[in-house]
Amino acid sequence: MAVHLPSPADPPFPRTAPSHDTFAPDTFAPATSPHHTSPATTLPRRTVLRAAAAAGGGALLLGACGTRKDAPRRATGDPWRQFAGTTLNFISENTAPTAAIAADLRPFTRLTGIRVNIVTLELSALVQKVALDLASGEAQYQVIYADPYQVLAPYSKGLVELRELAADPSLPPLPGGFGDFIPTQLDAAGRFAASDKVFALPYDCPTMIWQYRRDLFDKYHDRMAADLGFDPTPGDDSTWEQYYAIAKWFTDNVDDVPYGTGHQAKQHDSLMNDFSNVLWAHGGSYFDDDPAVGRLGTVDPGPCRLDADAAVTAAEFYRRLLAVADPASRTWDWDGVGAAFRAGRLAMCPNWHEFAASNEEVMPGKVGYAPLPKGPARRAGMYGGTGIAISANTLPNERRAAWLFLLWATSPDTQLRGLASKVGGGTPTRRSVYERPDVKAAARRPSPMPNLLTTDAVERTWRTENIGLRPKIPMWNECDTAIYTEVSRMLAGDASPAEAMRSARRRFDRIIARGWAA
Repeated sequence: MAVHLPSPADPPFPRTAPSHDTFAPDTFAPATSPHHTSPATTLPRRTVLRAAAAAGGGALLLGACGTRKDAPRRATGDPWRQFAGTTLNFISENTAPTAAIAADLRPFTRLTGIRVNIVTLELSALVQKVALDLASGEAQYQVIYADPYQVLAPYSKGLVELRELAADPSLPPLPGGFGDFIPTQLDAAGRFAASDKVFALPYDCPTMIWQYRRDLFDKYHDRMAADLGFDPTPGDDSTWEQYYAIAKWFTDNVDDVPYGTGHQAKQHDSLMNDFSNVLWAHGGSYFDDDPAVGRLGTVDPGPCRLDADAAVTAAEFYRRLLAVADPASRTWDWDGVGAAFRAGRLAMCPNWHEFAASNEEVMPGKVGYAPLPKGPARRAGMYGGTGIAISANTLPNERRAAWLFLLWATSPDTQLRGLASKVGGGTPTRRSVYERPDVKAAARRPSPMPNLLTTDAVERTWRTENIGLRPKIPMWNECDTAIYTEVSRMLAGDASPAEAMRSARRRFDRIIARGWAA
């Protein structure tokens, strides 16, 4: 039976994507960024429909009949070797974890006899390729980097439900079971709209935390405490108002750094991430049930709540905070603010935790890491993780071979090797990895795995009450553009906080009203 895949309402025409490369197991280019979000660009509905028509019909049909052959299955007592000779294609954003995987594919090929080709793309180009591949009824890419907002939410019907493969007695077991994955990450990166289905295994987990010059905080601690009237050391009781006061104090009182804080406030997806931390901390929300809409996702989130009093208060504070930040903040995404921090321009900044590796290379021992401050309502740190999934267009044996790759790529041993990789590597998504003695030891300096220096900060941020999850809805890309455009107008002085939030709410409601109709 063919599976019908819905397509999004027409978003703006996509930006031109950069060229991509295909990598055999022995070659890979290093990742350009350690996190995995990019400007909101979606494949236009008309493009997907043209692709579907070319495949033989006006609707998007998955599992369409074709002439291609399934992967051979060998009679063997080793469940890892039963699909030896198969070739799989894995399409991924160019990320640090994929760089580490690509540089370390020989163990998988030796274990299984399966060859894996890796195609890396900028995220918006990946989304286009995946949508066209799902529409075709074929499976050029058997393994898919399934961004929760641009792939999982709009195209979950085009992905394999993984519990069926996990229950197949002819296949190796999932190490540790689904319960070994950090629960909030399994939901956010692996599920859509229901808690009883899993479409992707958590693969990476970039999370926004507070990064600060520990050497400068130590040097000026007593002066700051005396002037500000509170302990400035980042900790459980730190608030956003205190963060603002610390930022202004550094700018006004010391010569070691020009500015107390910097932000990824470019008119870009990065601005949505940076602002959302403040929005949630102040009790604002995108929709009525933001935690559920972010954690499991939905097709119909209901009316937008960005014009509520708490959201307007958050916007007022964010504008005030940016007024004391490095003025270049409005030109920076995550890479820009990360580079400025490493260059010594800033005493602190909110940024993705995986920038720790770069920080420690440039400023070894000088940087501290903590959860972001709390607001009147709670503490919230944006989670930007992604899972890896299997195309539902795969044939039965091909699907099982792809599952073997998912097992290996997300296994505790592979995640541990990724941490120590010289070409990249992400942060583990499995609880068992953090329980290993060598991993616990690496969370303290000196560390051979510097991203682990953030372990305490990220583990606390991943708790249910602290994790920041943007809405997981099929139409999120357009909503993302709406919020960062309106917040950017506010920062430029073209709209008041209340006007910006009202305008964002109206835009959200129009986008949601168009719905996710074919």
